[in-house]
Amino acid sequence: MAVLPIPFPENLRVAGIRLGTARAGIRSGPGDDLAVIELAPGSQVAAVFTRNAFCAAPVRVAKEHLAYQPRWLLINAGNANAGTGAQGIEDARATCAALARLAGGQPQHVLPFSTGVIGEPLPVAKICAALPQALSSLRESGWESAARAILTTDTCPKGARLELSLAGRRVTIAGIAKGAGMIAPNLATMLAFIGTDAHVAAEDLRLALAHALEPSFNAISVDGDTSTNDACALMATGAAGGPQLTQKHPDFPAFLDGLTQVCMRLAEAIVRDGEGATKLIRIRVEEAQDQDEARRVGMAVANSPLVKTAFFASDPNWGRILAAVGRAVEDLDIARVRIWLDEVCIVAAGGRAPEYREELGKAVMARPEIEVRIALGRGRSAIQVLSCDLSYEYVRINAAYRS
Repeated sequence: MAVLPIPFPENLRVAGIRLGTARAGIRSGPGDDLAVIELAPGSQVAAVFTRNAFCAAPVRVAKEHLAYQPRWLLINAGNANAGTGAQGIEDARATCAALARLAGGQPQHVLPFSTGVIGEPLPVAKICAALPQALSSLRESGWESAARAILTTDTCPKGARLELSLAGRRVTIAGIAKGAGMIAPNLATMLAFIGTDAHVAAEDLRLALAHALEPSFNAISVDGDTSTNDACALMATGAAGGPQLTQKHPDFPAFLDGLTQVCMRLAEAIVRDGEGATKLIRIRVEEAQDQDEARRVGMAVANSPLVKTAFFASDPNWGRILAAVGRAVEDLDIARVRIWLDEVCIVAAGGRAPEYREELGKAVMARPEIEVRIALGRGRSAIQVLSCDLSYEYVRINAAYRS
C-alpha cells in the first residue's frame, strides 16, 4: 500500500495529445497492459533514457527514432524486452512498424517503451493484435487509463497536472509515471510521459527536460537499483498557440519551474508507492561544498539498507545515519556536522546531541513522513533526496515477482 498516495488529478488532458489502451495479455492479472500516445502533427519530443549498459531494446530503438519527429509512443507492461539481444531489437522495430501501418505513418515516427520482466522475448503477436483496440480508444482524457495500463508492481496510477500563464496564453503541463521498485538515480525502473500544449523549440525542450530531471527523477531512491528500461519523454504540441518559448523568452524560467514541479510530484508519487513502503523519507543535505557532495551524502543515506530497515522498525538507531554520512565524505570534520529527525536534533559536535532523548527519536520515527536534515558545515550547497523504508513486503514482492 502506498504511503498516503497522491490522488490522480481530475480532468487531466493536454490539447494535441490523445491516449488509448488495450489488453494484450502480457502482464499477469486483469486490466489493460498496452498504451498508445498520439501527438498532433508538428509536436516536438525530448527524451532521456537509462544509463545502464544493458539498456533494453526499446531504449535503443527509441533513441534512433527520436531524430524523426515522433507522432506516436507505444508502451507495453509485463515484458521489458531487455537482455533479448538482436531479436529484441527486431521485435521492438516490428511493433513500431505495426503501429505505423495502422496509424498511417512511418515506423521511425514511433517511440517504443517497455517495462516488466527482463530476459523474456517480447510477445510481438499479442501486441500487434491489441493495437487496433488501443488506437480506437484514443482520446484526450485517456491519461488515467494509460497510467494504469503501464503499471507493474505499482499499487496506484501516478499523475500530475499544472496550469500557468505563459506568453499571454493559458498553458497546461501534465504527466503520468510508473515505478515502484528498481528505483535509483539516472532514472530507475520508471517510465514517465509528460505533455504540454506550450509552443517550445526542440532544443529548448531538451534543455528544459534535463533541468527538471535533476531535482526530481534523479533525486529519488527506493532500493538503489537502476533499471534497463528507464525513460522519460517530454512532448510539446504547441496547441495553446502564442509565440515560441525559447531560452531567451522572459517566460521560459516560468516554464522550467512548472515542468520541474510536475516532475517532482511524479517522482514523489513513485517513492510513496515504493514496493512495500510504509514511510516516506525526505533527506535534506545542507552546507555541502557542492551539489555533487550533497548528492553523495543524500544517496548514501537513502540507499543504506541499515538506515531503511531502522525506519521500517521505527527504531531511532541514529548511528546508522551517522555512519552513512561519514562514508560519503572522506575529509569530513565531524565536529561541524548536525543531524535532525524532523524537529529533533540527534547529532551535534561530533556525537549525540546533548538534548537528545530516545523517546523523542521514537516519536518521530513512528510518523509516516519523516525528514532527515543533515548540515555538513562545509559550504552552501543543498539538495533533497526522497527515499522510503525497506520492509518485509519488499522482500516478498521481489521474491515472488516471476512466480
